[in-house]
Amino acid sequence: MKIERLTRVSDDIVESLGQLMVQLAPDCKPLTGEYLQEIIDLPNIFLFVAKQGDQIVGTFSLVLYKIPTGLKASLEDVVVDVSMRGQKIGEKMIEFALEYANTQLEVSKLDLTSSPYRVAANALYRKLGFELRDTNVYRFEFK
Repeated sequence: MKIERLTRVSDDIVESLGQLMVQLAPDCKPLTGEYLQEIIDLPNIFLFVAKQGDQIVGTFSLVLYKIPTGLKASLEDVVVDVSMRGQKIGEKMIEFALEYANTQLEVSKLDLTSSPYRVAANALYRKLGFELRDTNVYRFEFK
């Protein structure tokens, strides 16, 4: 398995990432090549894929942001294809993300959120050193 940052979009990538996003969030809007290219072109977003051969088996994003308290990053949209789970792909992706955020982006903190029903993912995050924060997360949804 190899992990690489996406720098270009193809129809195969759009299809593969679209299938992964539906597994993560069934109500997400269908991805388009234009939308993915916009993401890739942003200087503060790093979109990665995990591949076995030519097949994309997982993905995650690192979102970099500067605020008065320092340079930070958020780990977003972490998902491994349901047919590939149990092979430590998620663990390798998270370890890669941690190393990349620390050495390449030089962030002071890396945050992520995960739904409580994702029991295996939450256990993995704790195993790899993430600490559950004592905080409230609020969301306002625009209709």
